[in-house]
Amino acid sequence: MKRSTGLRNAMLSGGSFKSVFDGSVIKVYAGSVAPNSADDALPSDAVLLLTYSLNGSGSGVTLESTAAAGTIAKNSSEVWQGTIVTSGTPLFFRVQLPNDSNAASTDANRLQGSVGLTDADLIVSAMTFSAGDERRLNYFLASIAAG
Repeated sequence: MKRSTGLRNAMLSGGSFKSVFDGSVIKVYAGSVAPNSADDALPSDAVLLLTYSLNGSGSGVTLESTAAAGTIAKNSSEVWQGTIVTSGTPLFFRVQLPNDSNAASTDANRLQGSVGLTDADLIVSAMTFSAGDERRLNYFLASIAAG
């Protein structure tokens, strides 16, 4: 998982992961290569496939009110879903504010990771995304390793 400089600075300045994350959406992209850093602009061939948001509304999602054992989960009372806007094969995702321009930034709060069927940061049930299909994100856990 790649954390942007903005996210790391916010957490080091007294913000919690929850306070920084709440209100964000999760955007899933196709393309030939993922950005090297969550600070980087999206590559020119990155294509937005899907945005997970609160009830598919475009509004940001939230995490549970407390963490346990170094892990915090998605708010269990929320439905995180979205409709696939473009067909393709997902490569990476970003957790970001809905109005993030995706330009290079060391101020934007972003979390970036891989997408796959196994051994990825975001596990999906199928690697073929078809426009018009709806997807739901049932589980989301963020953790900070001990040591």
